[in-house]
Amino acid sequence: MSTEAFSTLDAKLRTLTTQPGVYLMKDAEGVIIYVGKAKSLRSRVRSYFQGGAQHGIKTREMVRRVTDFDTIVVRSEAEALILENNLIKENRPRFNINLRDDKTYPYIKVTSEPFPRVYVTRSLRKDGSRYFGPYTDVRRMRQSLEVVKKLYTVRSCHYNLPKEVPARPCLDYHIGRCKAPCVAFQTPDEYRGMIEEITEVLGGHTRLVARRLREEMQKAAEEMNFERAGELRDSIRQLESLESRQQIMDVSGSDRDIVGFARDGAEACGVVLQIREGKLLGREAQFLTNLEEEGDAEALSTFATRVYADRLSRDPESMPPEVFFGMDFEDRPVLEELLRAQARRAVRLHVPQRGEKVQLVGLADQNARHLLEERKLMGNVAAERAPDALYELQEVLELPLVPRTMVCFDISHTQGTEVVASAVFFENGAPAKGEYRKMKIRGDWGNDDFASMHEAVTRWFSRRVEEGKPLPDLAVIDGGKGQLGAALKALEALDFPQQAVIGLAKKEEEIFLPRRSDSIRLPRRSHALRLLQRLRDEAHRFAITYNRKLRTKRTIRSELSTIPGVGPSRQKALLAKFGSMRGVMAASEAEIAALPGFGASIARKVKEALAPADPHPLA
Repeated sequence: MSTEAFSTLDAKLRTLTTQPGVYLMKDAEGVIIYVGKAKSLRSRVRSYFQGGAQHGIKTREMVRRVTDFDTIVVRSEAEALILENNLIKENRPRFNINLRDDKTYPYIKVTSEPFPRVYVTRSLRKDGSRYFGPYTDVRRMRQSLEVVKKLYTVRSCHYNLPKEVPARPCLDYHIGRCKAPCVAFQTPDEYRGMIEEITEVLGGHTRLVARRLREEMQKAAEEMNFERAGELRDSIRQLESLESRQQIMDVSGSDRDIVGFARDGAEACGVVLQIREGKLLGREAQFLTNLEEEGDAEALSTFATRVYADRLSRDPESMPPEVFFGMDFEDRPVLEELLRAQARRAVRLHVPQRGEKVQLVGLADQNARHLLEERKLMGNVAAERAPDALYELQEVLELPLVPRTMVCFDISHTQGTEVVASAVFFENGAPAKGEYRKMKIRGDWGNDDFASMHEAVTRWFSRRVEEGKPLPDLAVIDGGKGQLGAALKALEALDFPQQAVIGLAKKEEEIFLPRRSDSIRLPRRSHALRLLQRLRDEAHRFAITYNRKLRTKRTIRSELSTIPGVGPSRQKALLAKFGSMRGVMAASEAEIAALPGFGASIARKVKEALAPADPHPLA
């Protein structure tokens, strides 16, 4: 930064106001690289340039590039929130959270013409029309539109009615798909009433329409007009079929949005489940990137602000009275006040704590996880979809990444002998046996599990680096605080302080985290706990199997070592040839004598030493 630029920044920092507002950071070329909001512009902007401030890598890089900044003072936090959103959308600053919207998804559009049309579009315009969507499930959108066309006679022509009038009705009139408002066969009031019902149906409010159709059907049946009654019956069934595809477990029949959120490292996905009259009508999803330093709450706040600011600018009537979130965030009261003012009615944003509402949020979170997984799969980041248990683990353990790869260490020994370690590897919640490793502990400290764990972790991570393989997202240590402490010392010595590691004690299934005195206990039915148990049990199985193999070899060799003339090399030759003690005992004297380094004399001694004792010796 030049001396002139530094003096400009210093002068501006000294004159900052304490009022709320928005600040725009600029680089040497005058390009806006970051937009932020502040309750107090002086405190917030100055915090970037304080020498002792602890900033992350992204923020430090942003500050390094800043040569100037502008501020916009507003009257309240709510105004700052909406202004920040608009400026980010307009300027797309490099260091802000990026939001990939879904404007390419289709909408159903009801035009604002005197005789409105209903059709599919992918572009949004402020032309007074009503938009329903976006529909991420295009098939369901087509089905909804087909039901509307069967229930109602909406015109499909492109005449600018009533200015442009054809000479006669088109084919749609003759086949019953339109009542020809173009030639005044249908009055404007009748057509407008039909359009109002269509918007009710597309908005999910089908009960009043279905009730009216049933009343008309009953009246037609009483008047002996069975053909008309049959048509109305079919219409009701079509309406019910549309409802049946939208059922969700909200039995209260209320209008609400459920916001779900999932994160994996610097990427996240936000989802809005739109529930109207207790039925799921649609799902709006957006992806967030560039989240290296932002917390989950800040990312969720960004998502919610932009989604609802965009929605209210298109259609203020689409705002439901309730929105549920899975976690709280700092700007929630401000956003609630802003939405209430723009919608001009009561709007409540809250975080449910129990019951059915928590289940709804869980469903939205699950949708967000699946969409994020789908995005990663499309980018070949993961070979297969990660299970929900991994996202639960990430949340419980407060991990920066979803633990797609995990390693678990276990120590096994026989009263301080045959000390071995196992390291089993899981990918996306499933064993990756090609990555399993076992090792003999070289240290001569017997049954000191802490020292053995230190050696095992050191050797495994060192070899992982030497082989050029990526480190796991999570390391699990079979044991309590002592074993975890030994693993942490090993990782610190290797300069891997950022490696996520936990301890899992079997007795009470307690999870121990570094630098945390109290343990975590998950419910017994928790999918995350069951996954950890599978990982731990597999590490224990692998370690104890190797220990038993070494113990068996030691037992066999100890028995062979009592035979005169059979030293370590001959013991090894016997086991290599015949595989086990049983194989050696079953071998003939000639087969043993044929081995290199053996002869008839040694073979005879081996057979005599291993011959079974006579259970009935002569007296």
